[in-house]
Amino acid sequence: MIQYPHLQKGQTIGVTAPSSGVQSSLHEMFHLACKRMKERGYDVICGETVWQQKKAKSAPATERANELQHMMTCDEIDHIIPPWGGQLLIEVLEHLDFSTMQKKWILGYSDTSVLLLAFTLKTGIATAHGPNFVDLQGEELDQMTVMWEKVLAATGETDITQFSSSMYQKEWQYDHPSKHVFHLTEPTVWRTVDPHETTVKGRLLGGCIDVIRHLAGTPFGDVKAFQETFLKGEPILWYFENCALNAASMKRSLVQLKLAGWFDDCSGIMFGRSAVDVPVEGYEYTDLYEELHKELQIPIVYDIDCGHVPPQMTFINGAYAEVQIQDEGKAVLKQTFLP
Repeated sequence: MIQYPHLQKGQTIGVTAPSSGVQSSLHEMFHLACKRMKERGYDVICGETVWQQKKAKSAPATERANELQHMMTCDEIDHIIPPWGGQLLIEVLEHLDFSTMQKKWILGYSDTSVLLLAFTLKTGIATAHGPNFVDLQGEELDQMTVMWEKVLAATGETDITQFSSSMYQKEWQYDHPSKHVFHLTEPTVWRTVDPHETTVKGRLLGGCIDVIRHLAGTPFGDVKAFQETFLKGEPILWYFENCALNAASMKRSLVQLKLAGWFDDCSGIMFGRSAVDVPVEGYEYTDLYEELHKELQIPIVYDIDCGHVPPQMTFINGAYAEVQIQDEGKAVLKQTFLP
């Protein structure tokens, strides 16, 4: 049985940095993000790790773990949103006691997805793959990013519907700030390997493949046990986003996950847009998508709104999902908080 936290106005958001913190030159920007969150009706409590960054991490692993553990067990904080991802969140997992953590939303993406997936697999408590805290600093939010709040505030078995974006951001324009944070300039098109496969259903699991692949074979990546214990054998609909892997590295990672049994009972795989579409001797992402489709005989959807090429949907790890691909590459994601 999957358990779902519940976001409400007036609650307190805890901001801790289990991966990277915020360097001093960006503190002003982060203060703005805190201000925006308060304007939306939430209190904000920031941990000490947020304000520091050294050698690819906010603090030593035990310090990061202790702060996160405190926020996940204390009554003063209702939910957790790290400032952003980073590189070395995996270091903190062995220092956490998941059994004492309360039912709270953890929201984010990139390296944060290591924590999201591990927490859901170990506890059966749903987590939210979506905007980072700094992504919410805008004076306004685009129509997709703004959905984080509606999704996390859902209750019971209500259907939550999100629609694919109309445009996505190709590159950052730091010299020209946007009131929406992102500069959405390119038309969004969701694609499938087989154009006849327009619907896929299953329990969502996923994250940034660059980092969550390292959970395979560890106590924090036991997908089979999670599926048997919490899903009672229901098929998994995987979603992956890729930060920095070229096509060959991506294929190696997918083969590893296949051999680790992550795709043994899988209804489909979805891939987010990537900013590093770099062929290796002519071998491209589309080649590996086609190979994966033939090997696993399941729907493969790609260029979805997920990951490092914003905007992105809010995917709930553990929720039941139905994805429909419509004409001209438009898509609808319906999530239901089934236990």
